[in-house]
Amino acid sequence: MFTRVKTQAEIAAMRESGHMLATVLAVLRKHLEPGMTTKDLAEVAAKELKLLGGEAPFLGYNGFPDVICISVNEEVVHGIPSIDKVVQNGDIVSLDFGVKYGDMITDSSISVIAGKQIASEDAKLIEATERSMLAGIGAVHDGVRTGDIGAAVEAVLKKGNYGIVRDLVGHGVGHELHEGPDVPNYGRANTGERLSKDMTIAIEPMATLGSDRVYIAKDGWTILTQDGSRAAHFEHTILITEDGAEIVTTL
Repeated sequence: MFTRVKTQAEIAAMRESGHMLATVLAVLRKHLEPGMTTKDLAEVAAKELKLLGGEAPFLGYNGFPDVICISVNEEVVHGIPSIDKVVQNGDIVSLDFGVKYGDMITDSSISVIAGKQIASEDAKLIEATERSMLAGIGAVHDGVRTGDIGAAVEAVLKKGNYGIVRDLVGHGVGHELHEGPDVPNYGRANTGERLSKDMTIAIEPMATLGSDRVYIAKDGWTILTQDGSRAAHFEHTILITEDGAEIVTTL
């Protein structure tokens, strides 16, 4: 389904959902440290969300087995939490989470570096990827087209010569976890689907230190860079307003 214009009650539910989501990601950022397994982090997320009163739309989505996607280093997205995946010092850890509340869904992601040894190129990748997401959000207004958003994201990442993952895109969100339209992280201004005030979408750039090519692991979920380069992923659910955007997944 194409994302719909939301009612005021639906918007209120998405704001509450988004606040829960941002709270959980803040807790995970605080808890993340070398030596934890990705399953440890998933259990923290599940416990925190239960306390907040939200539901986990990722769990069981097309068979996905956990409440959160946790992807490490060359894993771009959709990593399955595992007791065998131990976070190492200096790893890039991407935390992609969703919350359902009042029948409305929000979706958000952050990438962080575990521990204190930070490779400058990794830190720069993370900073640029987050900045590209904010540039995409900055392009939004009533009547915006998906190409306007993609062009704004692409401009930031191209300037840093980062690989822009093209096989994965942002999307509509709200009544369903993934709604139309696709919101690519590249494109030309004044092209693509037109979006209206009070629609909600997820803007989510994924960038790499190398090629943009990716592949799916044997687990059927985890998507990795083809060349083994490290990746970062940021995402916010936003509400389109008359002259801008409201970030819904925030504290």
